[in-house]
Order: sequence, then structure tokens, then C-alpha cells
Amino acid sequence: MRRPHVMGMLLALVLAALPVTGAGRAGAAAPATHRTGTPAAEPPPEFGSDWHDPVTAAPPVTAPGTRSCEVKVAHAQFRDFTPYKGAYTPPKGCGDRWSKVVLRLEGKVAGRQYDRLGHLRIGGVEILRTSTPQPSPDGITWSVEKDVTRYSETLRGAQPVEMLIGNVVNETYTGVIDVEATLTFYAAEGRTRPADTPDRVLTLDGEWLTTPRNSERVVAEVYATGSGGGCEEYWYLSVPDGAPYSCRTPDGPYREVQITVDGQLAGIAAPFPTVWTGGWSNPFLWYVIPGPRALDVKPVQYDLTPFAGLLNDGRPHRVEVSVLGVPEGQAGWSTPVNVLVWQDRGSEVVTGALTRHHNGVPANASTYTPGSEHRVDTRGGHRLTVSGRLNTSHGRVVTTVDRTLAHTSVHRWTDGENLDALKATWTDRERVTTDGRGPATAVRAHRAYTMDGTTTLGAGDRLRTVLALGDRADTAVERAGKRLSWSRLDDAYEGDATYTTNVPRDQRHAVGTSSERYRLYGTAGCHDRTVETAQGTVTRDRLRCGRKLPAGM
Repeated sequence: MRRPHVMGMLLALVLAALPVTGAGRAGAAAPATHRTGTPAAEPPPEFGSDWHDPVTAAPPVTAPGTRSCEVKVAHAQFRDFTPYKGAYTPPKGCGDRWSKVVLRLEGKVAGRQYDRLGHLRIGGVEILRTSTPQPSPDGITWSVEKDVTRYSETLRGAQPVEMLIGNVVNETYTGVIDVEATLTFYAAEGRTRPADTPDRVLTLDGEWLTTPRNSERVVAEVYATGSGGGCEEYWYLSVPDGAPYSCRTPDGPYREVQITVDGQLAGIAAPFPTVWTGGWSNPFLWYVIPGPRALDVKPVQYDLTPFAGLLNDGRPHRVEVSVLGVPEGQAGWSTPVNVLVWQDRGSEVVTGALTRHHNGVPANASTYTPGSEHRVDTRGGHRLTVSGRLNTSHGRVVTTVDRTLAHTSVHRWTDGENLDALKATWTDRERVTTDGRGPATAVRAHRAYTMDGTTTLGAGDRLRTVLALGDRADTAVERAGKRLSWSRLDDAYEGDATYTTNVPRDQRHAVGTSSERYRLYGTAGCHDRTVETAQGTVTRDRLRCGRKLPAGM
């Protein structure tokens, strides 16, 4: 979050990670630990020159107990905007039909540095988009793990590697970002079967996509991030033209990530309101516990199977991604695309057609109310329903995708923006129904994102931020109206930090508390962990339930 005279700028560039792991250990009412593993001392009266390594309450990526092979993908020190270029070679000794593939990024940085955004691509496929934590003067280490099994088709052959975490190093910003990326491949052996993965992983040729002619399922994933230091980095705070605020856009804060096929709307999604580790003017909120997804940039996914009949004609088709609400010609969003394809092995050509396309009228209304506290109330939403049929080797299959988005927010601020507050909710409801031979199957997802925060600049230039963030999702698979499986995710962050602005670091007298509770329940098991911090010290790390979750959860 940034204002010209108060909000801190995230200087970043371009860059789906999973849990970040630190040295704090989990356990029922277990004592917190430093990186050395010794019991934590009482929190200091204020932040010093060192603090606990970044840690989250998210579950680790689980893996089968089979033979494994490790391949180093990249090792680089990022000082500027020069990308790392290398080569990937598949592992030997673990076969080429793996049960699991896990990416691990390990990083270290010391000194002074902003948060930076980065990406890792293998064979042009973006397999990781991440941001970095901000360092302590004494230095931090962190790691990010991600299940990348779905990219197995790309990983079966030798590929070029590109990695970039754009950075600036000079006499003021001294932190060199040192990272290493490795892939661990787990063999399919004994009762552990190969993972069911896409037959092809495609990227766009510019804006053009050519799919195999026997495609029977097509899913696009878009790593959509608002970033780059401008107003789109904190798009959720923008106000309509005419309101006296530092970030204005003609249509206010409503954003929607859209994908089109040959100019026809094919998918809609609510972007996740990521708060990077310098966000809301207050890095002291994020030094130990990053906000949800800040180091785990998950892609938006679109089921494009209703369009497979059109895509299967053997010709290239134009696929474009745009962000509704961004003023024309304004930069600030990055939207790289991967396309995952499953093929019908019993047919050389799968024919079909788009049979239904209902595009509701997007709703977007922002109302400005002036006063001693200025206020903007926003309501927005959209619904899209598409259906398509395919004539496969196992009969005619009809796929219907129904998706509904909604957004409400109240933004309050005073003249000079010495008080700046936002309370907002985004919902993204999706139902994908597949109807062919046998009972129909439905996959349902209800996603909800929340943000409730206030920043105030008071006497003595003391800046305080109080913020709560939520990332929630309910999913279920149903067949013939009966639920086969379900899961419920609730990732909740809370933080409260205060420091003196416009003074050297050693005079900021910063204090701050933060906590995260990550709950994941479902038919496969449960994970419920809480981590709490004060002044950079982990004061609590509790695991309430730990029935084993299967690999990939």
C-alpha cells in the first residue's frame, strides 16, 4: 500500500509457489524456536537488527516414500534485471512417469532491500511466480515449496531455463538476492502409481494457441499479478475520478481477470488482492509472517473445455488475457499463460461445438461521498455461463462452466490521507459440470477473499497499521448429486505494527505483532496450525490437528 508521502512503494517487476518454511517448529503447544533451534527468548521491546526467518502456517508439500532424484535447476545472485539463463536435463534413475515432482526455492539476503517479484520458467512454461521477503540487516534465509507435478510433460525433455528476480543494488539498497532452485522427482513404484497429469503443457505464441486435434479437456492458468510500483499494485484502493485520493481510475477499484478465445469471452475470475511484504506502508507487519499468497502466487484457472470443439480444428486461435477496470494503455499487470491439455487417446480428432454462451452484464458502481472522512462505496460483479459438446471415443460429453463474481468495499480516508482504511470482500463461485455416459459430475468451488485494514499517521510521525486478511475456499466433487469429496480452506492473517517514519532505521522504534492461522479440512484429512510473532520473535507455534494429508493437497 502506498501514498506519495506515507504509503511504502514496492519496487518490483515480473515473476505458483507453496508453503514458506522457516526454522520455527510446529507441535501441540510447542515452544517457538529461533533458527538455531533453541527456545525463543521473550520478545524484545522493539525490532532490532535481526529477526526470525520468514515462516507461514501452511502445510508442507507432502511426498510419497518412494525413490527420489534431485536436479538443480538454477543458482543465481540477482543484483539487477539480468535474467539467469541455464539448461534443464531430466533426472536419471527415477523413470519418466513420476508420482510427484516438487520444486524448492531457497533464498538468502542481508542488508536493506525492497520486496521483489520474480519468475522461473522451464521450456517457456512458468512453473513459479513468487515475491521475496524483506531482509534484516543481519540477514534472513527462506524457502518456498511447490507441487509442480502437473508440468511433468515439459519436464520429460531437456529444456532451457530462465529465472528473474529483478533487483536494484546500490549504496542504499544493499541486499543481493541469492537463490537456488531444485526439483525433486519421486518415482512411481510398488503401490505408488504415476500421477494423472496433462498430456501437453502449452504456452502461447504471442497471443496464439494451437492445441492437439484430439483435445478433450483444456485448462488455462494465468499468473495474474498487479505490481510494478504504480497504482495497480494496490488496485483495491483506487477511487473513481473526481474523488481527492492519490490513486484514481475512471471505474474505481473493481478488477476482473478475463480470458477470450477469438475475441469471445471464455472465462472470468476475481484477482487475489495480494499484499506484498512492503504493503500497507508497513514492512514490520511482514518480516516474519508474509500475507496470504505473498510468497505463493497461485494462478487463476479457467476451464476452457467448452471451447475445445473450436480449438480442435488444427489452426491457431487468438487467446488474450485482460484485466477489466484498468484504464486503457495503463501498465501494472502481468498475466503469463500456461495451457494444460488432456487428449483422447482413442481418437485422432475430437469434434464438437460451443452450444451455449451467456455473458451477463458486468455490474460496477462506485459512489463517492465527501466529508471530513471521504468515502467510496463500491459494488461490482459479473456472471458467465458457457457450454460445449465434444464427440469423444467414449461418447458425447457436454461440459458447462458457470462462474459468478462479486465485490463490495468501503474505502475511507481523510485529507492528506493520514487516515486510510479499507474493508472489502471478493467472492468467486464456480461450478464445472461434465455430462456424458453415466451420472453427471460436478466440481464446485466457492472462493472468498477479505481485507480489513486501517493505516494512521499520528503525532510524532508514528505510523500504525492494523490489518486482517482472509483467503478462503470451499470445494467439492459431486456425482449424481452425491458428494464424493470436499475440502475447506481458511487462511487468516492479522497484524498490528507501529513505527516512526522519515527517520533512520535505528530511530524507528518499531513494534509489531502478527499471527496466521491456516486451516485445511476435508475428506482427505486436516491441517490446523497457528503461528504468532512479536517484534520479530515467534512467540507461539501450535499444531491443532495433523491427520496426514495426501501428496498434492
